[in-house]
Amino acid sequence: MARPYSQDLRDRVLAAYERGMQTTQIAETFAVSRAWARRVKQRFRERGERTPRPMGGPRVIKIDQAKLAALVAQRPDATIRELRESLGIACSESAVGFALQRLGLSFKKRRSMRPSRTARTLRNGGGGGDVGSRRRTEAD
Repeated sequence: MARPYSQDLRDRVLAAYERGMQTTQIAETFAVSRAWARRVKQRFRERGERTPRPMGGPRVIKIDQAKLAALVAQRPDATIRELRESLGIACSESAVGFALQRLGLSFKKRRSMRPSRTARTLRNGGGGGDVGSRRRTEAD
């Protein structure tokens, strides 16, 4: 995963900005993109922020874990869509799936049909191909 630029580089970019350098000059001098240099300057000018922001963004959890666990206990064969509808909140199916993962729960399908009557076609350790082509001849 990418990491933010160092604090030292940010400080040097902001010092150049305070000396009156233009964004293009700053980007060329410090080998960074113009967009990044502009954003650093803008954040400092508007909010006084000099440090990088946390990466990854916040994960807002809308789903009550206890309620979801209770729903799964009541109906262990419910699909994610059914669980989402039972929760009664506005969220995506993927959010329910992530919440189930956090709870350590997974959905495993059970065999609802008999196994196939078709036998395996290749024996263990056996090679494929035509058996007739491996016959011994009198010359062997």
